Amino acid sequence: MGEVLGDVLGLAAGVAVSPLPIVAIIIVLATPRGRVNGLVFATGWVVGLSALGAVMLAIGGQESAATHGQPADWVGALKLALGVALALFAVRLWRHRPTDVTQAQLPKWMAAVDRFTPGKIFLLALVLSAGNLKNAPLTIAAAATISSSGLPVGEQIATLAIFVFIASIGLLTPLGVFLVMGERAKNMLGNWKEWAARHNMAVMAVLFFVFGLKLLGDGIGVLIS
Repeated sequence: MGEVLGDVLGLAAGVAVSPLPIVAIIIVLATPRGRVNGLVFATGWVVGLSALGAVMLAIGGQESAATHGQPADWVGALKLALGVALALFAVRLWRHRPTDVTQAQLPKWMAAVDRFTPGKIFLLALVLSAGNLKNAPLTIAAAATISSSGLPVGEQIATLAIFVFIASIGLLTPLGVFLVMGERAKNMLGNWKEWAARHNMAVMAVLFFVFGLKLLGDGIGVLIS
């Protein structure tokens, strides 16, 4: 289990560094019911990652682990495909990043977040976790690694839970700061939001590229082993 954790914690860190979801929860925390809405958002995020990982574990099953402790070929092919997709997205994001970060703009839907009901906030968190172009491939790759490890089901679930926790740290940090500091946290969180909004595309491009290369290497390693 320790070896598998070592393989997936890097992927979890990649999910945790997600500027746009961090901006979204900071906006949510600034709403009139920020405490409740923030907890709803965090719950939706955790549910999204957990559900996506659980589906992948169910698809993989115990038969994902081939003989001699090596993952099945489909795991390597999946990681290879995800790696190529992430690398291509990285190039696209880098080419379209704003040359002047002060001109960076947030998606238009973020202007309406303060009017979202708790149900819409929950759905937004689900989309930003399980439907994110970076987070979804990394979560799928992590779950494929777990399902192909040959671990007992209980240890697979525990490993996925640890992955989800680490992957949620970036999002839970603003929430924790707000819950502890209350109104005093607004200036600090505002500075975080401004930085994340300005550098979102550049950060995402670098992360796409780094983790795309990692998945490419992992996939090739599985296929030629």
